[in-house]
Amino acid sequence: MTSMSNYGDLRAELETLTTEAFRPELSGIDRLSTLEIAKIMNGEDATVPAAVATRLPLIAAAIDDIADRMSRGGRLIYAGAGTAGRLGVLDASECPPTFNTDPAEVVGLIAGGPSAMVTSIEGAEDSKELAAADLEALSLTPDDTVVGVSASGRTPYAVGAVEHARVRGALTVGLSCNADSALAAAADHGIEIVVGPELLTGSTRLKSGTAQKLVLNMLSTITMIRLGKTYGNLMVDVRASNEKLRARSRRIVALATGASDEEIERALATTDGEVKNAILTILGEVDGPTAARLLAESKGHLRAALAAATG
Repeated sequence: MTSMSNYGDLRAELETLTTEAFRPELSGIDRLSTLEIAKIMNGEDATVPAAVATRLPLIAAAIDDIADRMSRGGRLIYAGAGTAGRLGVLDASECPPTFNTDPAEVVGLIAGGPSAMVTSIEGAEDSKELAAADLEALSLTPDDTVVGVSASGRTPYAVGAVEHARVRGALTVGLSCNADSALAAAADHGIEIVVGPELLTGSTRLKSGTAQKLVLNMLSTITMIRLGKTYGNLMVDVRASNEKLRARSRRIVALATGASDEEIERALATTDGEVKNAILTILGEVDGPTAARLLAESKGHLRAALAAATG
């Protein structure tokens, strides 16, 4: 049972956080018109990319370290509670269809487990031990990266995940929205996107959530670019699991090669629908098995495989 003094300590701590600050100038917002509120909210949201921009060198350094480890077979693991946890799970779940990653390569952990995605299990965020147990189940290696995500930068689950990962020798990243956060201090790479007080006091699913989404987009997307999952700005590792993606696959091959529809169909037929392989058979003028071998030798980097085929 939490004592009144503990509640008092926590309240005092929250008072110091920028993300929890009260904005008296917005205290009458509920009396404004819907359009006026929307304009204020939109103006608030417009400040987020600028806050992210100030941290781009830190983000890039983290990505280089993540990509280096993933190229050796490491995993990218997000850990957070509430909105932060959900954003990590979202980013992880979108990597297999976008980049054809194995579901075990990019993992999202949320305090309270999968049911916390749709039901608030807020008490789970208070446990460092829960984070350690969730990571123990994954058998961390030094090639893995654990990204703790927390708007406040003090959430025990996120901080505990980073602390446990460091003990296990994994790379750690702490993503928060407050300066001088415990989370950033605990991590190898501390990334603090200070977006300021929220429109609704303490509602960190707003600007803070948007900032976290932007940074997570960068961490996964640019890491995958570094790992050769793209060719230029084309998603050549896309997994064609439905009609839309099958159509997109053909369009990607067309954009990369300029080949005719008939040639594209032949290429995809000889490569079992693998976009990257199909592009290589056309541009490198090799057969399906040769394309597969060249890509394996280049660790999936199409440009390198293409150079080997034409060189």
